[in-house]
Amino acid sequence: MQSHAPTLAEQAKTWKFLELWVDPVLFPPKILMLIGDRDGTCRIFNPASDYQLIVTHSNYQAAQEWLLEDEYERVKGQLLAEEVL
Repeated sequence: MQSHAPTLAEQAKTWKFLELWVDPVLFPPKILMLIGDRDGTCRIFNPASDYQLIVTHSNYQAAQEWLLEDEYERVKGQLLAEEVL
């Protein structure tokens, strides 16, 4: 099994914000993480599958539309890198 650790470690240096999105129809709810990078790129990960990368979008709007299309709802708020580091 290939580890995602080096990839995630590198991405941890460039992220700007993190959002949690939830599919409230399922029980237990399915949760995805949207990570916005400083360059505007957004990546969506599945924390339940060892933080597997699901999809990458070139901007926040495209990532948000992808999540909304699948009826995910954003958990209120964002975690900013500058508040954590």
